[in-house]
Amino acid sequence: MLDLNDFRYFVEVVERGGFTAASRSLQRPKATISHRIRQLEREVELTLLARNSRSVVMTEAGREFYNYASSVVLQANEAEGAMRGRSDKPIGTVRYSVGINIARFVMPGMLVSFMEKYPGVKLIQHVSSQFVDIVADRYDVAIRAHLQALPDSQLVQRPLVTCSPWHLFASPAYLDRFTPPASPEDLDKAETLFVGQDGAELMWRLVAEQDRTAVVEVPLRPCISGVCMATVKRAAEAGHGIVALPAYICREEVQSGRLVRVLPDWICGQGKVTALMPHRRGMTAAARAFIDHIAAAFPAAMAVNAEPKKAIVLERGAKPTRDAQNAIQVSAAR
Repeated sequence: MLDLNDFRYFVEVVERGGFTAASRSLQRPKATISHRIRQLEREVELTLLARNSRSVVMTEAGREFYNYASSVVLQANEAEGAMRGRSDKPIGTVRYSVGINIARFVMPGMLVSFMEKYPGVKLIQHVSSQFVDIVADRYDVAIRAHLQALPDSQLVQRPLVTCSPWHLFASPAYLDRFTPPASPEDLDKAETLFVGQDGAELMWRLVAEQDRTAVVEVPLRPCISGVCMATVKRAAEAGHGIVALPAYICREEVQSGRLVRVLPDWICGQGKVTALMPHRRGMTAAARAFIDHIAAAFPAAMAVNAEPKKAIVLERGAKPTRDAQNAIQVSAAR
């Protein structure tokens, strides 16, 4: 009978694109994996991988064997997960991938509460603004913020937050130097800051809060753009322009007066956050507990509460009054 470990080694070499990457993924010596693949080929009396100094390519027999081997490995993983999941008390390791801004601004508190509730579970966090292959990289869950619907796939999707509005913000110092915009069209003359991926279209799509059919697309010439919301928000606080950000990220700055909402009748998109999982079957008790915990915590972590008394919302076309500026300075000093 063929060794099941050899199936796993073969699948990793194919999916990782070579022995070196498979060695890193499996944490096994490259020589061991190469030896086991050769042993597998001797057992089946066929060449499964064509090797040269630069690449490893499946033969025709290798492609057929891969279809069987990948299915066997998947079922073995599910069986292992199902047995571990029978434990009433979640224990073990949960590997998850999350975007930079969600990791920084949303999840720290809920992770601390999870660790206090489930001390037997170890968390391994992978932070990246890029999508990852959670099946090939063996993550239990990937947490992703997105403005548009996620592409159809075989991944299981669980919504965590379905409505997180983006608002426009600027600092009182900026609004003191420049006339605040009275309409989206006025943004053409404004200095702007942009949050987005490399290659993203430099444009805001504004929607009227009271009339969702009213849509204005605003092309931008930002003085700074990038994926790190903390950096762009800091630039806005320093008075370098108007920025579109998720409202929950700017709660403290609005309360203290360091940022002011502009064009309050308009929003710049509705964000969503979704948990992506490889499959439901075979999920460990630890992974289920983690996903249930963050699903319960996310809405409150990203909620936009009613603005407190200290918050200042700039009406369209108006500059901060002297009293408002004094209040901002006092709040910021505290």
